[in-house]
Amino acid sequence: MTKKPPFRKLRGYAFDPSLSLKVDTALINNITYKIPWEENLEPGPKGEYLEVIDYDPTVKKWYAPVNLNDLYIAAQDGLDPSGSNPQFHQQMVYAVAMTTIKNFESALGRPVLWSPRIVKAPPRANSGRGKKKDTEEETQDVRQTYHYVHTLRIYPHAIRDANAYYSPQKKALLFGYFSARPADITLQMPDNLTFSCLSHDIIAHETTHAILDGLYRKFTENTNPDVLAFHEAFSDIVALFQHFTFPDVLKNQIAATRGDLASQNLLGKLAQEFGIAMGSYGALRDAIGDFNPVTRQWKPKEPNGDEYRKVMEPHARGAILVSAIFDAFLTIYKVRVADLLRIATNGTGILPQGELQSDLVNRLAAEASKTAGHVLRMCIRALDFCPPVDINFGDFLRAIITADADLVADDNRDYRIAFIDAFRRRGIYPTGIKNLSVESLTHSEPKTEGMDEQIRILTTFLREYRDKITYIKKREEIFNTNRKFIAGDYSSADKTYGLHRRLSVKFGNSTAFETLTGLIFGNDYGKHGVGESHAYGVTGPSFQVHSLHYASRVGPDGNQTNQVIVTLMQTAFVKLEKDKKGKLQVSGTDSKNGFALTGGCTLIFDLDTLRLKYAISKPLLDVDELKKKGPRQLNLGRALQVSKYTREKGHTVSAYQAYFGLTKLSGIGEPFAFLHTH
Repeated sequence: MTKKPPFRKLRGYAFDPSLSLKVDTALINNITYKIPWEENLEPGPKGEYLEVIDYDPTVKKWYAPVNLNDLYIAAQDGLDPSGSNPQFHQQMVYAVAMTTIKNFESALGRPVLWSPRIVKAPPRANSGRGKKKDTEEETQDVRQTYHYVHTLRIYPHAIRDANAYYSPQKKALLFGYFSARPADITLQMPDNLTFSCLSHDIIAHETTHAILDGLYRKFTENTNPDVLAFHEAFSDIVALFQHFTFPDVLKNQIAATRGDLASQNLLGKLAQEFGIAMGSYGALRDAIGDFNPVTRQWKPKEPNGDEYRKVMEPHARGAILVSAIFDAFLTIYKVRVADLLRIATNGTGILPQGELQSDLVNRLAAEASKTAGHVLRMCIRALDFCPPVDINFGDFLRAIITADADLVADDNRDYRIAFIDAFRRRGIYPTGIKNLSVESLTHSEPKTEGMDEQIRILTTFLREYRDKITYIKKREEIFNTNRKFIAGDYSSADKTYGLHRRLSVKFGNSTAFETLTGLIFGNDYGKHGVGESHAYGVTGPSFQVHSLHYASRVGPDGNQTNQVIVTLMQTAFVKLEKDKKGKLQVSGTDSKNGFALTGGCTLIFDLDTLRLKYAISKPLLDVDELKKKGPRQLNLGRALQVSKYTREKGHTVSAYQAYFGLTKLSGIGEPFAFLHTH
């Protein structure tokens, strides 16, 4: 029996087609992607994760799907790179998207799942007056059902426009193409057809949007200036650091920069052809520098610590985070290669004139690739350590430090300090910490005094979940198992209670657990005064177990951690009014005139010891009041912050609805199409 190959090799562009037309970059731009072999890959390609559908609505034409199992195509590592062959376009989007997916899976320690399709359903027949009431988890399950999305669809020629975006509604990536309009005709031919589906950076960027949406659906809700900027920045970070997985490109740029990756180079640039075709003088975005159209010179970015307070446009604000991450990478890289440079220069640190020796180039490239891989995995792992709502850049820094400290005990190369320093130089400081140290930034293990009953319920649930989930490998079965453990299994004879009921009902009146998470528990809100005295300023806020994940990760020392990540969310419509002294206070609930305040908490459990390791919260409640055993009230500070941003600054969901003409039932519609419109 013939053994199947471990990888499928597919040719493509390292950057985009334009670099294959330049003498100095043509040899390094055509590369071969190595992606895991899919046994049942159908023409399209259509596989386990992706389905490429090539219909061009502008010319009303279907393009024949590429069959990557064809012997002639497989024998030559896929089709030749071509700007005019639609089947190569299909091959290119598949190769890059699969590369991005596998990078995420390696860091997360679990398969990637796409955001589910949520369908609203009518109440069950047994609910209503005179009949048995639905339980809380049944009500959640009835109001919206979650359907598994098997494949993310990719449309290489979806729009005739200078745009490309991920559609949360369609569960698809839509790529556009357009005629170039360069500001300088020496950079590109005017009216040259530019295909966004041929840019590695754009494909990786959009795929990352889809993966992020599968992890945190609320990261598209524009509740503070960092939320949408984070989505854009993180997608750029993934695209950027994937450049370092291309050996020939990396060696070429190491040689060209003489090992100084802080100088102008291809590795720090994103979507060069797209940027020039749009009328820029360089890449769409550059992590380490800017091109001055007046002087026609490139200059490195120098943070002044003031950008974070002043820059609000999502892409420009996201660029601050990208530059911080790349700055941390450069710091770590310089430390890792310092001994090599000392050896090569006899201790002077000054390289001689001329080309670098090939052995030195190879060693520098190896260190750069290893460092970039470490940094990318640190950033991806950090996603599991973020609050599920209202994220900001400070939250992400704490997540990076905590996730790395959790997996890597000995930070002997000071990776964490490099990240902290890079964020500090840009004026990005997390809230709620006493000083900017690794110890302060690392989330501590929560105290569980007064929660014996609640912890017992959770550990019982975790044992049941562990016994089931650790043996499941198929993505659809993982999704269905997670949903059953969240909502309960009502098809079984014993009517298994899910995590939603165990938390919302059995945790009622637990002030200690409310203090831990910042959320309200128990479905009898009247016991807390809610709906009567408005002690929370809200009547019956919705409660949801947002996600449930099992992660098995292996650290650099071979140590393995098995964890369960649970994210909880609660939304209330809040109304703010001034009191007699003119100070804004939560006055109650008003779904018409109020605004949505969402709280969330990420709980991370060690699956081997069944211990709660972290509780990372964006509280709905005023936790300080709860600690003092004072009245249960909504978090006024967060309410003021969200209200000020969404109301006074006009950054509301209705901006998207106005642009796309959506109804309220459509939610936020297509936020990335709106963001990516040029």
